[in-house]
Amino acid sequence: MSEEKFQSPKIENIVASGSIADSIDLEMLSAKLENCDLNTKRFPGAVFRLQKPKIAVLIFSSGKVVITGARSHEDLLQGQEILIQTMKDAGVICHDTPDVAVTNMVCSYDLGKYINLNKVVITLNLENIEYEPEQFPGLVYRISDPKIVALLFSSGKIILTGGKTMENIERGVAFLEQMLGNI
Repeated sequence: MSEEKFQSPKIENIVASGSIADSIDLEMLSAKLENCDLNTKRFPGAVFRLQKPKIAVLIFSSGKVVITGARSHEDLLQGQEILIQTMKDAGVICHDTPDVAVTNMVCSYDLGKYINLNKVVITLNLENIEYEPEQFPGLVYRISDPKIVALLFSSGKIILTGGKTMENIERGVAFLEQMLGNI
């Protein structure tokens, strides 16, 4: 009996952004926090790095943040909690309920078989495909529903980006498997 099961896409990176405060004094923050770098000549925000979970947070004086590098929703939530507590400990007045939401997920998936990218282009001949092997070895496929961009490689490896939920990503994978199964 073969064990062919649907392999879940693997989360490589979750990006979330939103507002945690009305304003943040970046100079004060970078002076108080060890892993917080501020170089306004190069970037208009501070970069705060957490080791566990391993994520980076871009912090702006407007009170907005971008959290990146999380490899699970648990890591994202834990990182956000640590961020808020660290900000409060440093004297930042944070919102009671921070308004931070996932804006992008990057996932990888292995189809488990070779993909003939030239055949995909010829068979589908769709406007939402970009394939220039001289420029980039992957085929870029823009899925409209769910709104996801998939990079397909001849090895069978696929990178999916643009989803905001795992359900979006899994729907994108199911769509690709169905589409590629017909080729």
